[in-house]
Amino acid sequence: MTTPAYRRLAADLRTAILDGTYPPNSVLPKLTDLAAQYGIAKDTVRQAVALLVEEGLVEVVRRRGTVVRDLPERQRLTRARQVFRDERGYFFDPAAQDWIALRPTGIGWGPAPRDVTVLLGVGPLEEVLHRGRLMGAPDNRPTQLATSYLPAAIARGTRLEQPDTGPGGIYDLLEHDLGHGPLSWHETISARMPAPDEAEALELPRGTPLLRIVRTATSPADVVVEVNDTLMSAAGFEIGYSVARDPSAAWPTGALGR
Repeated sequence: MTTPAYRRLAADLRTAILDGTYPPNSVLPKLTDLAAQYGIAKDTVRQAVALLVEEGLVEVVRRRGTVVRDLPERQRLTRARQVFRDERGYFFDPAAQDWIALRPTGIGWGPAPRDVTVLLGVGPLEEVLHRGRLMGAPDNRPTQLATSYLPAAIARGTRLEQPDTGPGGIYDLLEHDLGHGPLSWHETISARMPAPDEAEALELPRGTPLLRIVRTATSPADVVVEVNDTLMSAAGFEIGYSVARDPSAAWPTGALGR
């Protein structure tokens, strides 16, 4: 099968961007020049550029042209399979310890995303408590959107419905005041493209995917009392963790030379 002309052009431009031929903040040749160079229509060039925009490699800037994006160096978040604590309460990433809320906590009741309802064990249209926060670095740069979903049986009529839940946040409230402690946590990590409001809140250039970290908090009675859905820029962050040897991989294994 013949590769379409716009994909061939996009592949050439992508290679030139990634190998530094077109460095960050440089401008790609004009559409008319690329069309003449490749012997293709100008609309075909536009298709190639649109593909690169969707990939997050370039952006079209008025009066400049097609500009190569300056992608930030990713900040490493180490998922050490541990929960930590300081004077503000529990936290899960040492690199994010100094992040602060950039706007007041959003509180509301409504259905949760479908996969979250499954984790909470509630019906697809059942109302749950939403607690949404936009977090950021001390320089006010937004870093993550974090939404906690709590079942009505746990949250209704409690301080969980208030923006300020007191020292230690919702986990101290769940563990001590509401009697669901000690909690245990489990995380899954996936990726998806952002919705328009998510991209705006996190100031994401077009074509930037999200890292999605979904964490469940479970009581000793094996009841999921909260699901936290955290969204972060996949261009700005990466997840790192140590890899431990299973006893089956103990060294020396006796299988040297295989």
